[in-house]
Amino acid sequence: MRLAIINDELHQDLPTVVETVRQLGFGGVEVRSCAQVPPHQLDDTHLVSIRDQVRGAGLEVAGFCPPALKRPLPDSDEALAQTTTLLARSIEQARILGAPYVRIFSFYRTEDPEPERAAGVAAKVLAELDTTGVDLLLETGTRTNTPTIAHSMRFLDALGRDDVGILWDPGNSVFSGWDPHPFPADYELGRPLIRHVHVKDPDGRAGYVRLGSGDLPWPAIVRRLADDGYSGWLSLETHWRHGRVLNQQERDEPWGDAFTDGGYAASVECMQVLTSMVEGTW
Repeated sequence: MRLAIINDELHQDLPTVVETVRQLGFGGVEVRSCAQVPPHQLDDTHLVSIRDQVRGAGLEVAGFCPPALKRPLPDSDEALAQTTTLLARSIEQARILGAPYVRIFSFYRTEDPEPERAAGVAAKVLAELDTTGVDLLLETGTRTNTPTIAHSMRFLDALGRDDVGILWDPGNSVFSGWDPHPFPADYELGRPLIRHVHVKDPDGRAGYVRLGSGDLPWPAIVRRLADDGYSGWLSLETHWRHGRVLNQQERDEPWGDAFTDGGYAASVECMQVLTSMVEGTW
């Protein structure tokens, strides 16, 4: 497996991110906001610059994280068209970046998750799009209709497509309140479909903490992924800050200095912990 970090968990300045990632021995940068620009607003010139800086340092673009389908279920033709337009542009952006995938969500839920209903709307969106060369990965999202792998499997079964995988974020499953112990049972349900893993450590539903200090048994998860032959990215999404706790808006819209502030030192610390876990020395 390979190690990456979502860039804005470290810094909004990409050269700072690239140099830190390189120095700490990680191999990839997962792209979200950069230089105060939200991911879905990055223009082609900026995307080419990001790609060239990452590759120029001998690193890989590990993925692209726009807020695709991260909204309430569309209740009008206009809302559906806006959703489709954003995802279509996200796929174009990923192609320019050379990113292997675009992360998608399953729409915000209002009460209990409704993965089948969400999948019905997502199918209408995907039917309009050419995804050639870019995978779509469904995230287990905190406030979405797929907070766990169990919900994600229901979504994917209803979607009826074999070209959408799972981005497993067990921290979101815990933080959502739907599964305080997503490993190993929830992991087992969708293991063959997991293509990418986000790494962060929740303290129940209160916030996120230093990797290794929260509710998830990350050393055991890392060992199991290795034993199962997982060859994708372990991508750090720290969500922990020295001196403050991210609020809901910052978690829902993770871009700009309002989100990144305090992340550099915390993320470097967690990068070192993750390296130790992978090496079996933690």
